[in-house]
Amino acid sequence: MTAQRKRVALLDYGLGNVHSAAKALEAAGADVSLTADRTAIMEADGLVVPGVGSMAACMEGIQAIHGGELIGRRLAGSRPVLGICVGMQVLFSSGEEGGGDTRGLDEWPGTVRRLQADVLPHMGWAQVEAPEHSQLFAGLADERFYFVHSYGVTEWGIDPHPRMRQPAVTWAEHGERFIAAVENGPLSATQFHPEKSGEAGVRLLENWVRGL
Repeated sequence: MTAQRKRVALLDYGLGNVHSAAKALEAAGADVSLTADRTAIMEADGLVVPGVGSMAACMEGIQAIHGGELIGRRLAGSRPVLGICVGMQVLFSSGEEGGGDTRGLDEWPGTVRRLQADVLPHMGWAQVEAPEHSQLFAGLADERFYFVHSYGVTEWGIDPHPRMRQPAVTWAEHGERFIAAVENGPLSATQFHPEKSGEAGVRLLENWVRGL
C-alpha cells in the first residue's frame, strides 16, 4: 500500500516565495495548499511560513490574517511549523531592520539585526554547522545551502535545562556567526531557502515532511 502523502499548508499572507516553495515541498513528498483559511491551517499535517523582504512587512501581513495566533495554536498542540528565511526571523522577539524595532512572534528570544560583514546582502551558497542530533540535516552534513539576507540572529538565548530536550541550533558564518536553522520540538526554521538550494534543499524538506 502506498503511504499517504502529508498535507502541508503554505501560509498565504501576501508575501513570500510561495511558488518555488510549493514546488519544492511537492518534490519532497507533500500535498501543498497555499491558504490563509483557519481550518485548513489547523488541520494540515504541517504549516510552512515563507518570507521575503523585510521583517516589518512580513509581520504586517501575518498579523493581518491572525497568523501569529494560528502558529501559536498549532504549536500549543505540538503541530509542526516550519519558517523559511524571514519566516524564521519573525519567530524571534524583535528585529532592527530599517533602524526601527519590529516586534516578532516571540516564540524564541532574540533580536534580528544587521550582520557585521563587509559585503551585504549575504547572497549565495554556504555550508552550515549542524549538531549531530539534527533531524533536518540528517544525511546532509557536507551540503551547501542558498542564503539571501542582510539580517540575522547571532546569539541563541535559551539556556539549557537538564530535564528538557535541547533545541538543535545550526550555525553559518558571513562576517560573523549567525543562526542558520533551529529545531525546537514542533517548531523548526531555516534562515536559508531550501526551495532555492537544489537537491540538498529538497532532501532537507523530505526530512521535515517525513517527521510530520
